[in-house]
Amino acid sequence: MQRSTIRAWYLVHKWTSLVCTIFLLMLCVTGLPLIFHDEIDALTGDAPAYAADAPASSQGGLPLDTMLAKALAARPGEVPLFMAFDNASPVLTVTTGPAPDAPASAMTLQLFDRSTGTTTGAVDESGVMHFILQLHTDMFLGLGGMLFLGAMGVLFVVALVSGTVLYAPFMRKLDFGTLRTGRSKRVKWLDYHNLLGIVALMWMTVVGVTGVINALATPIIGIWRMSELADMTRSHADREPLPPSRYGSLDKAMAEARKALPNANPQFIAFPGGSYSSKHHYAVFFQGNSPITERLLTPALIDAETGTLTDVRPMPWYTQALSLSQPLHFGDYGGLVLKILWAILDIFTLYVLGTGLYLWLGKRRAPLERRVREVETGGAAAA
Repeated sequence: MQRSTIRAWYLVHKWTSLVCTIFLLMLCVTGLPLIFHDEIDALTGDAPAYAADAPASSQGGLPLDTMLAKALAARPGEVPLFMAFDNASPVLTVTTGPAPDAPASAMTLQLFDRSTGTTTGAVDESGVMHFILQLHTDMFLGLGGMLFLGAMGVLFVVALVSGTVLYAPFMRKLDFGTLRTGRSKRVKWLDYHNLLGIVALMWMTVVGVTGVINALATPIIGIWRMSELADMTRSHADREPLPPSRYGSLDKAMAEARKALPNANPQFIAFPGGSYSSKHHYAVFFQGNSPITERLLTPALIDAETGTLTDVRPMPWYTQALSLSQPLHFGDYGGLVLKILWAILDIFTLYVLGTGLYLWLGKRRAPLERRVREVETGGAAAA
């Protein structure tokens, strides 16, 4: 590799790393407890309790209309926004708000045991885990914060690519995993930085790319609404928005949706007027019944007034990428063992980021050509 090429890649790696490091440190620290959010909820008593022999919520229990009536009775004056199911338990979540297009900050989530109709009340969104999730997702800045963190994710991926390009010539005269502990402190930290960086490279790339995709969730859903959803509901385009007082039976809508997708499990229902449905439809989102397809969603649109099926089709590739990126990002699709592995690699990443910052602060006045020479000589000139 020519010296000019090495110089260019070094500058790319240096500045992309420096710009994103502080924010990546925050994301790694907040991401660590989020990996174990289910276990933390269980320990703190935030996980819903239900009878062990109760049926799964989407397959049995009280009628959906009954559950919706209970939720609305607890929140007078509000309208339904979402109803979500847990196909492994009878837990059912109902989200309400002051209007069909209410923002997330105005929504209320209620948990029910569908087998008994009892409720645990509204979900507390003022706890520590909710604070951590909000900080990790958008730093309390809404869409602007999400897009900013997405941009930091892009810089992180570029830093990983440029670091990998520089790693090959730097390690040309060294065995893989060499730690030159007898050299200066900077050389020792540089070797640790390089080793852990290359060991965790694939994981960091996956988490970085999926983080960028997750940050684009709002634009992705917006594109789906303007294209696929608009095409699916073209027959209702000229109608006035359906008021909540004219919503028909949820149980009838679910029965129609199940006829269209008999071998799938319902994950959630989006009510008319929200971001996941039209102004006239119940959008019943189904997931596959295998480990491979359970993350891939297919919506069935049911006319909310008449209960008849309007259309059903799989989500496009870009929304499927969003659905798959969410569990990949937090490692919550393979049980506790995978979560522990995710946590270990998260700690590795914290170390890589920390040592990178240390190396820059410790020798920030060193001439650029000296650093280029380190790479060019295969680490022999490192000091």
